[in-house]
Amino acid sequence: MVKVENTKSIAMSDSIINLDHGDPTAYEEYWRKIGDRCTVTIRGCDLMSYFSDVNNLCWFLEPELAEAIKELHGAVGNAATEDRYIVVGTGSTQLCQAAVHALSLLAGGTEPVSVVAAAPYYSTYVEETTYVRSGMYKWEGDAWRFNKKGPFIELVTSPNNPDGTIRETVVNRPDDDEAKVIHDFAYYWPHYTPITRCQDHDIMLFTFSKITGHAGSRIGWALVKDKEVAKKMVEYIIVNSIGVSKESQVRTAKILKVLKETCASETENFFEYGREMMKNRWEGLREVVKESDFTLPKYPEGYCNFFGKTLESYPAFAWLGTKEETDLVNDLRRQKVMSRAGERCGSDKKHVRVSMLSREDVFNVFLERLANMKLIKSIDL
Repeated sequence: MVKVENTKSIAMSDSIINLDHGDPTAYEEYWRKIGDRCTVTIRGCDLMSYFSDVNNLCWFLEPELAEAIKELHGAVGNAATEDRYIVVGTGSTQLCQAAVHALSLLAGGTEPVSVVAAAPYYSTYVEETTYVRSGMYKWEGDAWRFNKKGPFIELVTSPNNPDGTIRETVVNRPDDDEAKVIHDFAYYWPHYTPITRCQDHDIMLFTFSKITGHAGSRIGWALVKDKEVAKKMVEYIIVNSIGVSKESQVRTAKILKVLKETCASETENFFEYGREMMKNRWEGLREVVKESDFTLPKYPEGYCNFFGKTLESYPAFAWLGTKEETDLVNDLRRQKVMSRAGERCGSDKKHVRVSMLSREDVFNVFLERLANMKLIKSIDL
Protein backbone atom coordinates (compact mmCIF):
# COMPACT_ATOMS: atom_id res chain seq x y z
CA MET A 1 0.00 0.00 0.00
CA VAL A 2 1.21 3.52 -0.78
CA LYS A 3 2.64 5.30 2.23
CA VAL A 4 1.05 8.66 3.04
CA GLU A 5 3.45 11.36 4.17
CA ASN A 6 2.98 14.96 5.29
CA THR A 7 -0.79 14.73 5.56
CA LYS A 8 -0.72 17.71 7.97
CA SER A 9 -4.27 18.83 8.67
CA ILE A 10 -6.00 16.40 6.35
CA ALA A 11 -8.10 13.87 8.23
CA MET A 12 -8.19 10.64 6.27
CA SER A 13 -11.56 9.67 7.67
CA ASP A 14 -13.73 12.64 6.82
CA SER A 15 -12.04 15.12 4.44
CA ILE A 16 -13.17 15.45 0.85
CA ILE A 17 -10.31 16.10 -1.55
CA ASN A 18 -11.17 18.01 -4.68
CA LEU A 19 -9.19 16.96 -7.76
CA ASP A 20 -11.94 18.03 -10.16
CA HIS A 21 -10.43 21.45 -10.80
CA GLY A 22 -6.85 22.11 -11.86
CA ASP A 23 -5.86 24.40 -9.00
CA PRO A 24 -2.03 24.33 -9.38
CA THR A 25 -0.97 24.65 -5.75
CA ALA A 26 1.75 22.01 -6.25
CA TYR A 27 4.35 24.70 -6.96
CA GLU A 28 3.91 26.70 -3.75
CA GLU A 29 7.00 25.20 -2.12
CA TYR A 30 9.26 26.19 -5.01
CA TRP A 31 8.16 29.82 -4.96
CA ARG A 32 8.40 29.91 -1.18
CA LYS A 33 12.08 29.00 -1.52
CA ILE A 34 12.60 31.73 -4.13
CA GLY A 35 11.65 34.20 -1.41
CA ASP A 36 11.49 37.94 -2.05
CA ARG A 37 12.93 37.84 -5.56
CA CYS A 38 9.39 37.91 -6.98
CA THR A 39 8.14 40.61 -4.65
CA VAL A 40 6.52 43.60 -6.37
CA THR A 41 5.88 46.94 -4.64
CA ILE A 42 2.95 48.95 -5.95
CA ARG A 43 2.37 52.42 -4.54
CA GLY A 44 -1.04 53.99 -4.21
CA CYS A 45 -0.32 56.35 -7.12
CA ASP A 46 0.85 53.60 -9.50
CA LEU A 47 -1.04 51.94 -12.37
CA MET A 48 -4.09 54.21 -12.13
CA SER A 49 -4.82 54.72 -15.84
CA TYR A 50 -6.77 52.32 -18.07
CA PHE A 51 -3.99 52.66 -20.63
CA SER A 52 -0.63 50.88 -20.69
CA ASP A 53 0.72 51.64 -24.18
CA VAL A 54 -1.46 53.75 -26.50
CA ASN A 55 0.78 52.88 -29.45
CA ASN A 56 0.11 49.15 -29.06
CA LEU A 57 -2.85 47.45 -30.70
CA CYS A 58 -3.51 45.80 -27.32
CA TRP A 59 -3.28 49.13 -25.45
CA PHE A 60 -3.93 47.59 -22.02
CA LEU A 61 -0.90 45.23 -22.27
CA GLU A 62 1.89 46.32 -19.93
CA PRO A 63 5.15 46.64 -21.95
CA GLU A 64 7.17 44.80 -19.31
CA LEU A 65 4.81 41.83 -19.51
CA ALA A 66 5.06 41.75 -23.30
CA GLU A 67 8.85 41.71 -23.00
CA ALA A 68 8.81 38.97 -20.33
CA ILE A 69 6.55 36.80 -22.50
CA LYS A 70 8.86 37.09 -25.49
CA GLU A 71 11.94 36.36 -23.40
CA LEU A 72 10.42 33.26 -21.80
CA HIS A 73 9.23 31.77 -25.09
CA GLY A 74 12.67 32.52 -26.53
CA ALA A 75 14.41 30.73 -23.66
CA VAL A 76 12.10 27.68 -23.77
CA GLY A 77 11.72 27.53 -27.55
CA ASN A 78 8.10 26.39 -27.46
CA ALA A 79 6.43 29.12 -29.53
CA ALA A 80 7.32 31.74 -32.12
CA THR A 81 6.69 35.36 -31.05
CA GLU A 82 8.15 37.22 -34.02
CA ASP A 83 5.70 39.15 -36.23
CA ARG A 84 2.83 38.47 -33.87
CA TYR A 85 0.43 40.52 -31.83
CA ILE A 86 0.34 39.73 -28.12
CA VAL A 87 -3.14 39.99 -26.64
CA VAL A 88 -3.34 39.75 -22.86
CA GLY A 89 -6.46 38.40 -21.19
CA THR A 90 -7.95 37.48 -17.83
CA GLY A 91 -6.69 33.93 -18.13
CA SER A 92 -6.77 31.93 -21.35
CA THR A 93 -10.50 31.34 -20.73
CA GLN A 94 -11.29 34.93 -21.68
CA LEU A 95 -8.87 34.74 -24.60
CA CYS A 96 -10.49 31.62 -25.99
CA GLN A 97 -13.86 33.36 -25.90
CA ALA A 98 -12.34 36.43 -27.52
CA ALA A 99 -10.76 34.33 -30.29
CA VAL A 100 -14.00 32.44 -31.02
CA HIS A 101 -15.86 35.76 -31.11
CA ALA A 102 -13.27 37.34 -33.43
CA LEU A 103 -13.18 34.46 -35.91
CA SER A 104 -16.97 34.16 -35.95
CA LEU A 105 -17.39 37.90 -36.53
CA LEU A 106 -14.86 37.91 -39.37
CA ALA A 107 -16.52 34.89 -41.00
CA GLY A 108 -19.32 37.25 -41.94
CA GLY A 109 -22.00 34.64 -42.53
CA THR A 110 -25.67 34.58 -41.60
CA GLU A 111 -25.51 31.18 -39.87
CA PRO A 112 -23.66 30.45 -36.59
CA VAL A 113 -20.07 29.28 -37.02
CA SER A 114 -19.58 25.70 -35.83
CA VAL A 115 -17.14 25.16 -32.94
CA VAL A 116 -15.68 21.69 -32.37
CA ALA A 117 -12.98 19.88 -30.41
CA ALA A 118 -11.82 16.27 -30.59
CA ALA A 119 -13.04 14.11 -27.70
CA PRO A 120 -11.98 13.78 -25.02
CA TYR A 121 -11.92 17.57 -24.87
CA TYR A 122 -11.58 20.27 -22.24
CA SER A 123 -15.04 20.39 -20.69
CA THR A 124 -14.99 24.17 -20.25
CA TYR A 125 -15.01 24.61 -24.04
CA VAL A 126 -18.65 23.53 -23.96
CA GLU A 127 -19.50 26.10 -21.29
CA GLU A 128 -17.53 28.87 -23.01
CA THR A 129 -19.37 28.42 -26.29
CA THR A 130 -22.89 27.88 -24.93
CA TYR A 131 -23.21 30.02 -21.80
CA VAL A 132 -24.13 33.34 -23.48
CA ARG A 133 -26.21 31.63 -26.19
CA SER A 134 -24.55 33.64 -28.93
CA GLY A 135 -26.08 33.62 -32.38
CA MET A 136 -22.62 34.03 -33.94
CA TYR A 137 -21.29 30.56 -33.12
CA LYS A 138 -22.58 27.18 -31.99
CA TRP A 139 -20.98 24.28 -30.15
CA GLU A 140 -21.11 21.21 -32.43
CA GLY A 141 -19.28 18.77 -30.19
CA ASP A 142 -16.77 16.10 -31.15
CA ALA A 143 -14.48 17.04 -34.04
CA TRP A 144 -14.02 13.36 -34.90
CA ARG A 145 -17.68 13.23 -35.96
CA PHE A 146 -17.96 16.65 -37.55
CA ASN A 147 -18.80 16.73 -41.26
CA LYS A 148 -20.95 19.84 -41.58
CA LYS A 149 -20.31 22.25 -44.45
CA GLY A 150 -19.62 25.91 -43.87
CA PRO A 151 -17.28 27.88 -41.60
CA PHE A 152 -16.04 26.20 -38.44
CA ILE A 153 -13.53 26.67 -35.63
CA GLU A 154 -11.56 23.72 -34.26
CA LEU A 155 -10.14 24.00 -30.74
CA VAL A 156 -6.91 22.03 -30.45
CA THR A 157 -5.36 21.56 -27.00
CA SER A 158 -1.86 20.09 -27.01
CA PRO A 159 -0.88 18.43 -24.75
CA ASN A 160 -4.56 17.67 -24.47
CA ASN A 161 -6.69 18.37 -21.44
CA PRO A 162 -7.86 15.87 -20.14
CA ASP A 163 -5.81 12.95 -21.51
CA GLY A 164 -2.34 14.50 -22.03
CA THR A 165 -1.93 13.39 -25.66
CA ILE A 166 -0.20 15.51 -28.30
CA ARG A 167 -2.87 16.80 -30.66
CA GLU A 168 -3.12 18.12 -34.20
CA THR A 169 -6.21 19.18 -36.10
CA VAL A 170 -8.78 16.44 -36.72
CA VAL A 171 -11.07 18.12 -39.24
CA ASN A 172 -8.74 17.98 -42.20
CA ARG A 173 -9.69 20.73 -44.65
CA PRO A 174 -6.32 22.31 -45.49
CA ASP A 175 -7.58 24.26 -48.52
CA ASP A 176 -10.78 25.46 -46.90
CA ASP A 177 -10.64 29.20 -46.16
CA GLU A 178 -13.62 28.76 -43.83
CA ALA A 179 -11.66 26.38 -41.58
CA LYS A 180 -10.11 28.15 -38.56
CA VAL A 181 -8.07 26.71 -35.69
CA ILE A 182 -7.32 27.96 -32.18
CA HIS A 183 -4.35 26.20 -30.59
CA ASP A 184 -4.39 26.00 -26.80
CA PHE A 185 -0.84 25.38 -25.54
CA ALA A 186 -1.53 25.80 -21.82
CA TYR A 187 0.54 22.69 -21.04
CA TYR A 188 3.21 22.89 -23.73
CA TRP A 189 6.01 23.54 -21.25
CA PRO A 190 9.02 21.34 -20.42
CA HIS A 191 7.87 20.22 -16.96
CA TYR A 192 4.88 18.52 -18.59
CA THR A 193 6.05 17.38 -22.01
CA PRO A 194 9.12 17.34 -24.27
CA ILE A 195 9.45 20.55 -26.29
CA THR A 196 9.89 18.90 -29.68
CA ARG A 197 9.43 22.01 -31.83
CA CYS A 198 8.75 25.72 -31.78
CA GLN A 199 5.02 26.03 -32.42
CA ASP A 200 4.00 28.40 -35.21
CA HIS A 201 0.23 28.78 -35.65
CA ASP A 202 -2.25 31.56 -36.36
CA ILE A 203 -3.68 31.77 -32.84
CA MET A 204 -1.84 30.28 -29.85
CA LEU A 205 -3.11 30.55 -26.28
CA PHE A 206 -1.03 30.36 -23.10
CA THR A 207 -1.88 30.74 -19.43
CA PHE A 208 0.25 31.91 -16.52
CA SER A 209 -1.53 29.63 -14.07
CA LYS A 210 -0.42 26.30 -15.53
CA ILE A 211 3.18 27.36 -16.12
CA THR A 212 4.09 28.58 -12.65
CA GLY A 213 1.01 27.77 -10.57
CA HIS A 214 -0.10 31.38 -10.09
CA ALA A 215 -3.74 30.78 -11.00
CA GLY A 216 -4.98 33.58 -8.76
CA SER A 217 -3.36 36.26 -10.90
CA ARG A 218 -5.73 35.38 -13.79
CA ILE A 219 -3.35 36.17 -16.64
CA GLY A 220 -3.15 34.58 -20.07
CA TRP A 221 -1.90 35.68 -23.45
CA ALA A 222 -2.50 34.95 -27.10
CA LEU A 223 0.08 35.07 -29.89
CA VAL A 224 -1.87 36.13 -32.98
CA LYS A 225 -0.61 36.42 -36.57
CA ASP A 226 -3.49 38.27 -38.20
CA LYS A 227 -3.95 41.93 -37.25
CA GLU A 228 -7.73 41.93 -37.83
CA VAL A 229 -8.20 38.88 -35.60
CA ALA A 230 -6.08 40.50 -32.88
CA LYS A 231 -8.12 43.72 -33.22
CA LYS A 232 -11.42 41.91 -32.76
CA MET A 233 -10.05 39.99 -29.78
CA VAL A 234 -8.98 43.27 -28.15
CA GLU A 235 -12.42 44.76 -28.85
CA TYR A 236 -14.06 41.78 -27.16
CA ILE A 237 -11.91 42.17 -24.04
CA ILE A 238 -12.60 45.92 -23.92
CA VAL A 239 -16.35 45.30 -23.93
CA ASN A 240 -16.05 42.33 -21.55
CA SER A 241 -13.73 43.80 -18.90
CA ILE A 242 -12.23 47.10 -20.20
CA GLY A 243 -8.77 45.59 -20.24
CA VAL A 244 -6.87 43.41 -17.78
CA SER A 245 -5.65 44.13 -14.25
CA LYS A 246 -2.35 46.02 -14.30
CA GLU A 247 -1.41 44.75 -10.86
CA SER A 248 -1.70 41.17 -12.10
CA GLN A 249 0.29 41.98 -15.22
CA VAL A 250 3.14 43.60 -13.28
CA ARG A 251 3.32 40.65 -10.89
CA THR A 252 3.25 38.19 -13.79
CA ALA A 253 6.02 40.05 -15.59
CA LYS A 254 8.23 39.93 -12.48
CA ILE A 255 7.68 36.20 -11.93
CA LEU A 256 8.19 35.33 -15.61
CA LYS A 257 11.49 37.21 -15.61
CA VAL A 258 12.67 35.30 -12.53
CA LEU A 259 11.47 32.07 -14.15
CA LYS A 260 13.44 32.84 -17.29
CA GLU A 261 16.55 33.54 -15.21
CA THR A 262 16.25 30.14 -13.50
CA CYS A 263 16.36 28.38 -16.88
CA ALA A 264 20.14 28.81 -16.83
CA SER A 265 20.53 27.73 -13.19
CA GLU A 266 21.81 24.31 -12.16
CA THR A 267 20.14 24.49 -8.75
CA GLU A 268 16.99 26.61 -9.20
CA ASN A 269 15.69 25.65 -12.64
CA PHE A 270 11.92 25.79 -12.21
CA PHE A 271 11.24 23.43 -15.10
CA GLU A 272 13.62 20.82 -13.67
CA TYR A 273 11.93 21.15 -10.29
CA GLY A 274 8.48 20.85 -11.84
CA ARG A 275 9.45 17.94 -14.05
CA GLU A 276 10.95 15.96 -11.17
CA MET A 277 7.85 16.57 -9.07
CA MET A 278 5.51 15.51 -11.89
CA LYS A 279 7.67 12.45 -12.61
CA ASN A 280 7.46 11.34 -8.98
CA ARG A 281 3.70 11.80 -8.91
CA TRP A 282 3.12 9.88 -12.12
CA GLU A 283 5.37 7.05 -10.95
CA GLY A 284 3.42 6.88 -7.69
CA LEU A 285 0.10 6.83 -9.54
CA ARG A 286 1.24 4.15 -11.99
CA GLU A 287 2.47 2.03 -9.08
CA VAL A 288 -1.01 2.12 -7.53
CA VAL A 289 -2.77 1.48 -10.85
CA LYS A 290 -0.66 -1.46 -12.03
CA GLU A 291 -2.19 -4.93 -11.77
CA SER A 292 -5.65 -3.46 -11.21
CA ASP A 293 -8.78 -2.68 -13.19
CA PHE A 294 -7.72 0.96 -13.45
CA THR A 295 -6.18 2.26 -16.68
CA LEU A 296 -3.94 5.19 -17.63
CA PRO A 297 -2.73 6.37 -21.05
CA LYS A 298 0.79 5.57 -22.19
CA TYR A 299 2.79 8.42 -23.67
CA PRO A 300 5.59 8.15 -26.26
CA GLU A 301 8.98 9.60 -25.47
CA GLY A 302 10.23 12.60 -27.41
CA TYR A 303 13.43 14.59 -27.77
CA CYS A 304 13.13 17.77 -25.71
CA ASN A 305 14.95 20.71 -27.25
CA PHE A 306 14.89 22.57 -23.93
CA PHE A 307 16.53 19.85 -21.85
CA GLY A 308 18.55 18.43 -24.78
CA LYS A 309 17.56 14.80 -24.23
CA THR A 310 14.79 12.27 -24.80
CA LEU A 311 12.08 12.45 -22.13
CA GLU A 312 8.65 11.15 -21.20
CA SER A 313 5.50 13.21 -20.74
CA TYR A 314 4.03 13.86 -17.30
CA PRO A 315 0.71 15.64 -17.94
CA ALA A 316 -1.01 17.99 -15.52
CA PHE A 317 -4.08 15.74 -15.45
CA ALA A 318 -4.49 11.98 -15.24
CA TRP A 319 -7.10 10.45 -17.55
CA LEU A 320 -8.02 7.63 -15.21
CA GLY A 321 -10.17 4.82 -16.55
CA THR A 322 -11.49 1.46 -15.46
CA LYS A 323 -12.02 -1.82 -17.29
CA GLU A 324 -15.27 -2.36 -15.42
CA GLU A 325 -18.70 -1.12 -16.53
CA THR A 326 -19.06 1.39 -13.73
CA ASP A 327 -19.55 5.09 -13.03
CA LEU A 328 -16.02 5.96 -11.97
CA VAL A 329 -16.73 9.52 -10.84
CA ASN A 330 -19.27 8.16 -8.33
CA ASP A 331 -16.94 5.34 -7.26
CA LEU A 332 -14.30 7.95 -6.40
CA ARG A 333 -16.87 10.19 -4.74
CA ARG A 334 -17.70 7.38 -2.35
CA GLN A 335 -14.02 7.47 -1.36
CA LYS A 336 -14.37 11.26 -0.86
CA VAL A 337 -12.37 12.08 -3.98
CA MET A 338 -13.87 14.64 -6.37
CA SER A 339 -12.93 14.24 -10.05
CA ARG A 340 -14.28 15.42 -13.39
CA ALA A 341 -16.63 13.01 -15.12
CA GLY A 342 -15.53 11.68 -18.50
CA GLU A 343 -18.97 12.45 -19.89
CA ARG A 344 -18.31 16.16 -19.43
CA CYS A 345 -15.29 15.75 -21.70
CA GLY A 346 -17.23 13.99 -24.46
CA SER A 347 -16.22 10.53 -23.23
CA ASP A 348 -17.93 7.95 -20.99
CA LYS A 349 -18.65 7.05 -17.37
CA LYS A 350 -15.63 4.74 -17.23
CA HIS A 351 -13.21 7.69 -17.34
CA VAL A 352 -12.48 10.68 -15.11
CA ARG A 353 -10.04 13.57 -15.16
CA VAL A 354 -7.93 13.87 -12.02
CA SER A 355 -5.71 16.87 -11.29
CA MET A 356 -2.04 16.07 -10.68
CA LEU A 357 -1.36 19.62 -9.45
CA SER A 358 -2.66 19.62 -5.88
CA ARG A 359 -0.51 20.11 -2.80
CA GLU A 360 1.67 17.13 -1.92
CA ASP A 361 -0.36 16.09 1.11
CA VAL A 362 -3.60 16.07 -0.87
CA PHE A 363 -2.03 14.05 -3.69
CA ASN A 364 -0.72 11.46 -1.24
CA VAL A 365 -4.17 11.07 0.28
CA PHE A 366 -5.55 10.51 -3.21
CA LEU A 367 -3.04 7.72 -3.82
CA GLU A 368 -3.95 6.15 -0.51
CA ARG A 369 -7.65 6.16 -1.29
CA LEU A 370 -7.11 4.84 -4.80
CA ALA A 371 -4.99 2.04 -3.35
CA ASN A 372 -7.83 1.26 -0.92
CA MET A 373 -10.27 1.04 -3.84
CA LYS A 374 -7.89 -1.38 -5.57
CA LEU A 375 -7.64 -3.45 -2.39
CA ILE A 376 -11.43 -3.55 -1.92
CA LYS A 377 -11.95 -4.67 -5.52
CA SER A 378 -9.39 -7.46 -5.13
CA ILE A 379 -11.10 -8.67 -1.93
CA ASP A 380 -14.49 -8.63 -3.69
CA LEU A 381 -13.07 -10.89 -6.36
